[in-house]
Parts: sequence; C-alpha cells; structure tokens
Amino acid sequence: MKTKEVAQKWVELCREGKNLECINQLYHDDVVSKEMPGMPDEVITGKQNVWNKSKEWLDSVEGFHSSEISDPVVAGNFFSAKMAFDCTFKEHGRQKMEEVCVYEVKDGKIASEQYFYSMD
Repeated sequence: MKTKEVAQKWVELCREGKNLECINQLYHDDVVSKEMPGMPDEVITGKQNVWNKSKEWLDSVEGFHSSEISDPVVAGNFFSAKMAFDCTFKEHGRQKMEEVCVYEVKDGKIASEQYFYSMD
C-alpha cells in the first residue's frame, strides 16, 4: 500500500475503535513508537510491544464520552492526524486529551509513530 492508502485505512480503523486491529494490519514488525519525553514507555520497539502498550491504555479507560480523529495529512512517506478524546479513566477520572500523531510508512507498513501533546 502507498502512504495515502495506509493513512486512510488507519483513520478508518481508528474511527471504528479498532485500534488493536489497526496495529495488527498496518504496523511493521519493527515499528518504533515515541511518546513525549519523560513519559512512561517513552520509546518502545516492536509490533507486539506497541500492541501491548495500546491494549494497556485501552484497558485503563472506563468509558469514552467522545473521540475525534481528523482526516490524515500526507506528505511523502509520512502522514499525520489529530486525535482528541474525552474519556473517563479507571484510576484518574474524566480527562480531555488531544494530540498530533505523526507516522512514517515504509514498504506499505507503519514503521514509526510519534505523539505530541501538552503535558499540563
């Protein structure tokens, strides 16, 4: 798949709440995932580890009140999107979050992901 096709499929799956299926289908085995500096699991590698991180995050959510995923912006072998969530966490209560996500596609698979968000 070309970058635009990967980006469109990523948006489709994420909007449907199929985040773990998205990783299974679209991520490279050696994917690198980066969070903001100083966050737990700041850098992890490997599709299974990224899947585990996502599963852990999803399991920490008690309920989603709303979620929004923008259409992707594609440039070369990169795409980005904005994600916004209003959710209640089991241990931290209700929070609103928004972030910009940047993905790199190589050989038709997501090879890296990086998340940018406010730390306040």
